[in-house]
This record gives sequence, C-alpha cells and structure tokens, in this order.
Amino acid sequence: MSTDTPPTPATAASVSPHSAPAPAEPPGGAGAFAPDTVLEVGLLAPVWAGTPVAAATSDGAWLAAMLQAEAALARAQAQLGTIPQAAAQAITAAAAPPRLDLPALGRACRESANPVVALVRHFTAQVAALDPQAAAYVHRGSTSQDILDTATVLVAGHALAAIRQDLADVEQALAALARTHRASVMAGRTLALHAVPTTFGLKAAGWRHLVLDAVERLDAAAASALLVQLGGAAGTMAGYLQHAPGTDAATYAVQLPAAFARQLGLRAPLLPWHVLRTPIADLAAAAAFTCGALGKIAADVLSMARTEVGEVAEPAPAGRGASSAMPHKRNPVLATAIRSAALQAPQLAATVWGCLPSEDERSAGAWHAEWEPLRGLLRLAGGAARQAVELTGQLHVDATRMAANAELTAGQIVSEKVAAHLAARIGKDTARALLDAASRASAGGGRHLQQALDKALDTLPAGDQDAARTALATAPGDLFAPAAYLGAAPALTDAALSRPLPPLPGELTRIRGAATRSA
Repeated sequence: MSTDTPPTPATAASVSPHSAPAPAEPPGGAGAFAPDTVLEVGLLAPVWAGTPVAAATSDGAWLAAMLQAEAALARAQAQLGTIPQAAAQAITAAAAPPRLDLPALGRACRESANPVVALVRHFTAQVAALDPQAAAYVHRGSTSQDILDTATVLVAGHALAAIRQDLADVEQALAALARTHRASVMAGRTLALHAVPTTFGLKAAGWRHLVLDAVERLDAAAASALLVQLGGAAGTMAGYLQHAPGTDAATYAVQLPAAFARQLGLRAPLLPWHVLRTPIADLAAAAAFTCGALGKIAADVLSMARTEVGEVAEPAPAGRGASSAMPHKRNPVLATAIRSAALQAPQLAATVWGCLPSEDERSAGAWHAEWEPLRGLLRLAGGAARQAVELTGQLHVDATRMAANAELTAGQIVSEKVAAHLAARIGKDTARALLDAASRASAGGGRHLQQALDKALDTLPAGDQDAARTALATAPGDLFAPAAYLGAAPALTDAALSRPLPPLPGELTRIRGAATRSA
C-alpha cells in the first residue's frame, strides 16, 4: 500500500470498511471455544509452546513490531524535518502499547493480502484521537512491504537473541559433559552397529561443535539480515521524496534509511530489498541449521536412551514423559520435541528459498509465501534451543553402562586393532581373513574374540600360525581392552573444547537496546 496522500482516519470501531462475515457458531454451541477468543497457543507444537520464542513470534509481537516501525519512520522523518516533531510524538504515543483488535485485523487482511493496509487504517484513527493533525503523517510515503519487512526483521532479531542465549547455555552444558566424560569409554556406532570404541566426551564435544556452528550461522544471519526496508511503492523511494520537497534525492535516499535504522537498532541497506530476499533466506537457513544441529543431539539421545541401551536418560521430574496407557513409561519428551523440529525445518526452509525468484519490483505471492514458513522456522529453532537447555544441562549419563555395552560384542569391537597388530607378522590380507573368521565364530558361539582367534589360528599354515601366536604372546596385555583403543579421542575432545563461544554480535545488542529505548 503506497500512501502518496495522507490516509483517511477510520473509526476506532472498525478495521475495514467491509465487515467480515461473522464466524460460524463453533461445534458444541455458543459455550464452545470461539476462534475470536481463543488464539493460537501451540497446542499442536509442544517444541515451542510456552517458550520465549512463542511470545517473540506471536501475532501480537508482529503487530507491535509493525507499529514500532511506523513510529520509528515518523521519528526519522521528523529528524530530517519532513514532518513535524509533534506529529512524530503523537504517532509514537499511539503506537505503544498496541491497542488493536487482532482477530478483526486478521480477518481484514484478507482484503489486501497483507496486514498493513488495515493496520494503517485503524492506527491512523488512534493517532487522530490523540492529535487530529498528526494523523496526516502516519505511514507517510510508505508502502506495506516496507513496514512488514521491517517488522519481520525486528521480530526475527528478538527471536535470534533468545535462541542464541539458549544455545550459549547448551554450549556450556555440553562442554561440561565433554570434560567430565573425556575418557568415558563407549561403543562407537556406525550404520547402527558397534564399530570401534570411542568416548562419550568426544561425542559431547561433537555436539558442542555443531552448536557453535549454529551460533556462527545465527550471528552471520544477524549481520546480514537485520536491515530496515525502505523502498516505497516500487523500490525507488519516490513516495518518501514526494513528501520531502527541496531535498536532494541522492542525499535523502541515504539519510532516511539511516535515520530509520538508528531508531530501531537495525542497519540501513544499500538498496531496498523488496525482491532481493537475501535477508529472509539467510534467516531461514540459520534457523533450519540450528534445528538440524540440535536434532543430531536429540537423535543420539533417543538412540542411547533405549531401554536395552540405557546409556543416557533425560531429566524426569514427576509427570514428565508419562504415557496415557502405560504407567511404567517415562518417554524422552525433550529429545522427541527437538527431533520433531529438525524434521520439520528443511521443508519450511525450502519454501522460503523457493521464494527467491521473485518477479518484477514487488512480488505477488512469493513475498506472502515467506511469512508463515519463516515464523515456523524461528519458532522451531527457538523451541528446540530452549528444550535443549534442559536436556543437556540435566542429562543423566551412565558411564558404567556405556563401558559394559562396549563389551557386548565380546572383544569384536577391537578387531580392527588386533588385525593391524597381526598384519605386521602375517600380512594384511591373512590377518583380515583370520579376524573375519574369528569374529564370526565369536558371534555365533558366544565366545570372546580372543578365544575364537586362538581357535582360528589352527587353520593357518604352520609358519603364519607360529608368527601370529608369537605376535599375540608378545602383545600388550590390554590388546583386547576397549579402553586401550580410543585413538586420539581424548585429544580430539580437548581440541574441540578449545573452540570458544563467539561474543554476542553487536546487531543483537543494538536491537535489544533500541526496543528498550522505544518502549
């Protein structure tokens, strides 16, 4: 919506000149839940319901951000002398706190395919009630996408700040787990089966490494995406210049976005980005990666928490993880919720990225298709991060069970080591064939690999048999011990822990400070 002429104040009682149809009576009669009185609370979204990101990305948060953008635009224009200071003050006063009817606004947005047109109409009425003269300066020269894109960036910035704080807590918890279990032996599993020994410390250090990767991507998105949008009807800023007579176009095109950005704690873009959707694509990618990184942790916890594995367990306060049917169940609900976020995120990110080829100077449909997927990604990443704080901070680790599980294959977990030890005496191929046969015998006969190997040696030619027996007799006593075949796992853990958590980027600090100043 471009307003080259002052908007006409609407009555405070209506959002649109066309009344939306009254909602049908809900099933169950007038006493049942009605859509106008019961707003979304995350009933089907346990990963983010009730978390800080739920409030940060709610319809109310988006409404507040749009009004914050309108007020900041007025203050920026007043700072440059293109509207009266008194008008900017009245617009700012009317914008906080929001006093608009969200359900009515939601219905009215169907008439314009975005929420800004109805918002401006209703908001102008509120400004007029405070100062009739100031109403003429609401949304002056602006367009719907300028306001909604800027609001989206504000919402995303606050969501990123919350996500990042939770990831910092997760990083600390994982660092502690890695240090504590630096030498805690467990079975390394590849393609679902026992492979070679590793340590839980290295696994936790790997989780932390992924979390730091997510932090870096969130920080990069904050640096690239937290930009105001200010292009006017078709990206030329003509509407803004129309209301700034006597100003130099080139100078004003730099000054107004800069002043607007300062008001909001954002940055000014080099160009309007109505159809240059890099900021939104970057936000989506960072949020999706965060979900995937945390999803890796969740997938491992779910596998390791199986009844027959029992190596880790989620914190389980009374009532947590209860089954509606089976009293004994304590389901791993934190990891389940996090994994659900990781499974949903790629498709949402694909939708946002699919909107990159926008047509013309403003898109019909591609812009609109971004909104809900981006909000979904922010919610999923924020919810997963908050759940991960508790999961990693209170994870119960059974190192004794881990060590016992590493012995389940009766020495086969170190067959690689034994084969390499024998290869120096009898050759690689012979040693490999010998260990293959011994491993099959061990698995099929319930014998330890060492016993099965001793039997398998009888099949070798005399020379190889003597050489192999000599090699085994002179081998270290811990040749078959999983704890003696950890490779560089402890050193790799130390190396991973040397990677620091980056400092909070200035973009997220500024956006929080601006929110405080404008409140």
